[in-house]
Amino acid sequence: MNGDEDLGGIAVTATTYAVTGMTCEHCAHAVTEELTRLSGVTGVTVDLVPGGESAVTVTSDAPVPSDAVSAALDEAGDYRLAGA
Repeated sequence: MNGDEDLGGIAVTATTYAVTGMTCEHCAHAVTEELTRLSGVTGVTVDLVPGGESAVTVTSDAPVPSDAVSAALDEAGDYRLAGA
């Protein structure tokens, strides 16, 4: 899911990804930490579904390439984009 907003002249993009492999808050923290290191990312929220597909929303000032998201998930641990 993608959403674009214009907040006072600043374009903001929010994209929600289905992510597998997360089982606990530690996982969510690791994913959040790696994703926030990506260029342009201004926020990350995780709706944790232990053992299922968690919704991870990345807010950024421009769209983040999905390969960069995949690489960050891999760096964080054994986490994958669902369907990838």
